Amino acid sequence: MKDVSNKVDSLRIALAQGRVRAKHETIQVIKRGEVPKGNVIEIARTAAIQAAKRTSDIIPYCHQIPLDHVAVDFELMENTICVKAQVKAIWKTGVEMEALMAVSVAALTIYDMLKPIDDSLKIEEIVLLEKKGGKSDYAEKVTRPIRAGVVVLSDSTARGSRQDKSGKLIETRLKEYAINVVAYKVLPDDKALLIKELIYLSDTEKLNIIMTTGGTGFSSRDITPEATEEVIERITPGITETIRSYGQKRTPFAMLSRSISGIRGKTLIINLPGSVKGVEESLNMLLPGIFHALRMLSDEGHNENV
Repeated sequence: MKDVSNKVDSLRIALAQGRVRAKHETIQVIKRGEVPKGNVIEIARTAAIQAAKRTSDIIPYCHQIPLDHVAVDFELMENTICVKAQVKAIWKTGVEMEALMAVSVAALTIYDMLKPIDDSLKIEEIVLLEKKGGKSDYAEKVTRPIRAGVVVLSDSTARGSRQDKSGKLIETRLKEYAINVVAYKVLPDDKALLIKELIYLSDTEKLNIIMTTGGTGFSSRDITPEATEEVIERITPGITETIRSYGQKRTPFAMLSRSISGIRGKTLIINLPGSVKGVEESLNMLLPGIFHALRMLSDEGHNENV
């Protein structure tokens, strides 16, 4: 089974369709409610809903997804019964298999109920019509150069007694999205130095985004939030609230982060934790959705496609 623990919960929607071909006379029997086994449509709908909820019991690699909505609709045509199933869930992975399972079982139920009166039945065209959800639906393609900076706050790393891994991870992940990391700086936990560096990268270098790592804890030397607070002009609490919420579901220590984020001019500044694990989890939450913030900062407006 695929590990989806690092994924973000989001609204997932899938729409599937299937068809059962039958004689014209059989369709009329259904409409008149004269099928010997009972109400074909309602029983097939119930079976489809049950099947969607039990998908993981049948298909080995499907996750157990808490479904929020299953809707099954039927259209009786001249010699065809069209079945459509829409499934919704707020979770980490898609619900297309649940929608396909619903349609398949509805079709099988129809087949079972009609086979005593129609030997021409045929199930056909079970297809996925639509799939939505996940961070990829909200990802924006980078259409212009984005210039980024990474600032590492660590006394030991600045002295050369410790190797930086967190800053390098940020740099690597940003480059995966074709972000140009033009500044990488290691500083000791010094408030005045950090303030000076953030102002320089924002006002002189005019970077689009700066990510700091380290100095966000409870130690007397952890000064990153205080320095950042003196630099930013507008706070963006939703970013750090979401990072902490995401992290807290994975480690009980995420609540101890004092990270903040905000805007200075056209530059977005985000504090990340100092640990590699904390940085990785934060980036899993931020990327690629954070690029929409940079679009807004450049006064380009909302992307109507996301």
